[in-house]
Amino acid sequence: MAAKSGVKNRLLHLLSREEYHRLASHMEPVQLEFMQVLYEPGQRMDHVYFPNSGVLSYLAVLEDGSSAEVATVGDEGMVGIRALLGVDAIATAAKVIVQVPGAALRLASTHLNAAASRRDSVLVRILHRYLHAFLSQATQSVACNTLHPLGKRLARWLLMTHDRVHADQFPLTHELLALMLGVRRASVTEVARRLQTAGLIRYIHGKMTILDRIGLEAAACECYRIVKKEYDDLLR
Repeated sequence: MAAKSGVKNRLLHLLSREEYHRLASHMEPVQLEFMQVLYEPGQRMDHVYFPNSGVLSYLAVLEDGSSAEVATVGDEGMVGIRALLGVDAIATAAKVIVQVPGAALRLASTHLNAAASRRDSVLVRILHRYLHAFLSQATQSVACNTLHPLGKRLARWLLMTHDRVHADQFPLTHELLALMLGVRRASVTEVARRLQTAGLIRYIHGKMTILDRIGLEAAACECYRIVKKEYDDLLR
């Protein structure tokens, strides 16, 4: 991988050309398939992923199998940030799945830690800032899932996905939405119908289309704006 210009991951673009090339020599391109599981709870993180496209979700999974999304990752970030704390000791506490198919660059966690151990590493500073933004997102999700009505949460989730796919239309099922939001499918269907009646979205045959971005932002809770600012500050 000789050219940084071909990489769409925005974290990698923050690296100097030299530091990026040190990582790139150990990276491999991988495809991200719909509902593919990258990590199961308790699994060692032998690899980290830098998405170039697509959207991934961190899910908190309970003993009865129920789950809810706690964080979303696209080309603004990486999956496996906990590996930076020590690959031999760290396992993921969440399940990570692909919600929108795409592509990523995969890197062995040992190579990430080796690159981060260099005294002149810009990578450490960037990843520490990313970890702060990621934890802010996860913290805000806890408050949002507890305190805000489903309609506002759904609008927030659609906006976050819209930001990461960089397109007005993307594949989506009510089953996946219910999984992400930790509610019954019927509840998602009812709330999505209201957003569609209001002219904010169109949903048909497993395809979600954002029709009125400004209106959807008005329908969302403040959690969307808070988290978006964290990532905007990181990537500017």
